[in-house]
Amino acid sequence: MSGARWRETGGALLALLLLGAGTLLVALLLRTYTLPSNQVTWQGEGAAGGELTPEEKQRLREALAGAIRIPTVSFSEEEQNVTALAEFGGYIRKVFPGVFSSSIVKHEVVAEYSHLFSVQGSDRSLRPYMMLAHLDVVPAPPEGWDVPPFSGEERDGYIYGRGALDDKSCVIGVLQALELLLKRGYHPKRSFYIGLGHDEEVSGHKGAMKIVQILQSRGVKLLFVVDEGLAVLDGVIQGIKRPVALIGTTEKGSITLNLTVNQPPGHSSMPPAETSIGILAAAVSRLERNPMPNMFGEGPEASMFEQLAGEFVFPLNVMMANLWLFSPIISRFTEKSTPLSKAVQPSAGFAQKSPCHAPPLAPIGVLERTPSSNALVRTTTAVTILNAGVKSNVIPRMARATVNFRLHPAQTVQEALDIVQNTINDARVEISVLNSFDPLPISPYDESNFGYQTLQRTIHSVFSAAPVAPGVCIGNTDSRHFVNLTDSIYRFSPFTLKAEDLSRIHGLNERISLDGLQRLTQFYYQLIRNADSDKVPVAHRATHEL
Repeated sequence: MSGARWRETGGALLALLLLGAGTLLVALLLRTYTLPSNQVTWQGEGAAGGELTPEEKQRLREALAGAIRIPTVSFSEEEQNVTALAEFGGYIRKVFPGVFSSSIVKHEVVAEYSHLFSVQGSDRSLRPYMMLAHLDVVPAPPEGWDVPPFSGEERDGYIYGRGALDDKSCVIGVLQALELLLKRGYHPKRSFYIGLGHDEEVSGHKGAMKIVQILQSRGVKLLFVVDEGLAVLDGVIQGIKRPVALIGTTEKGSITLNLTVNQPPGHSSMPPAETSIGILAAAVSRLERNPMPNMFGEGPEASMFEQLAGEFVFPLNVMMANLWLFSPIISRFTEKSTPLSKAVQPSAGFAQKSPCHAPPLAPIGVLERTPSSNALVRTTTAVTILNAGVKSNVIPRMARATVNFRLHPAQTVQEALDIVQNTINDARVEISVLNSFDPLPISPYDESNFGYQTLQRTIHSVFSAAPVAPGVCIGNTDSRHFVNLTDSIYRFSPFTLKAEDLSRIHGLNERISLDGLQRLTQFYYQLIRNADSDKVPVAHRATHEL
């Protein structure tokens, strides 16, 4: 072929490539700037009210501080401070007399320490809903705290103490909201329940599960459930300038395994080539060096980024709006940025539950590089307990490790177990399942779902029209026990979290601002009023324009 012909052919190919690139660029920009906006207006006016008088604000502050002073600590399923839990029951009776004396509120103590409130609406044809919170807290050794962790001390506009965020603020807030509504003569149209579990931090098997059994025995079906979970995030998600609200529409599953190796014991002066400890250590090392597969985009996490795409700065907005093309880059890109690796720091001696509030987010550059965001893209592996040996000169017969996995929403227990078996690949290591459950079903978040749209409407009203998107809880909540009562379970804690607040949950100097506590109470107040509609709230969304 002549040089001229080569040049002609090359020019044609270049033109085709440029045309293809241009077409792709136009398609990416069109999708980015024509996605529905998070600028939302609601048909009709939102529920008004919920403002607190100075006296009510003072009582609310005192109510939370007093609740924090009752050390309702859960150490394990077998060890809880039941004296404090019993005291808490008497405390809420004293602080919220209107709730306990109302003719439309029925109160029941469940499993000795949990509480179930049934609020009778005027229209019994409407399906009821439920709001959940929990009384128990994780341990809080005083070392490292600026104030005693169970003091409820107020300082510089904040109330400090274990439970200020997780989850006594929600307990006090929802009861205070009901107290205010009753005091102001409001009679709800739709019936609802309030469930306060006493062992959420250690499984919810004795509290929330017993509440579920009671409701099932009465044939109750719920329209939706709202529990603690994600929150309004301010300055937490890189590339987004204003606060955004995430509603947890699912939770990761869980597997806890024991890995056990049994080998002949002996004297340390005549060791075999491999001991039980060595074999076990090698197995554990293989699990840590070979993490579960990256599954970003296969679960509901993609919807979160896509719905928030318009909030990101350029060029992140283009990437988030076109995950079909950019998800491998987003999930694996290694550019250094501010990590969220300290988003969850459990208190000393307690690492049984990662708070759902901590967002697994750091969208560009670090999804696989920081613990909190890595939890979004895969099933995580955590070696939590090792047991072996009794004496320095004795080779032990048995060595055992406990490993906890938190399952990505697109992965089942059996699929994860198969990967574990293949990764260890050693018949000498016995694998036994202590407990497990699959990821929770994904609750609907479309425009026809009453629960999600009512939550979104309430969030917009209380949090100054903050954009709302579905998210994934990387920890577990009591709401997971309610899957047989409704398909609409949402996990949202109605307070704002900044980046520096994330480590306080289950960590040191847990606190909530006075303004945040008041807004939290207003959220429940308006949620109750908004839920009295008999129609799905209608949102009108703008579109981004080129």
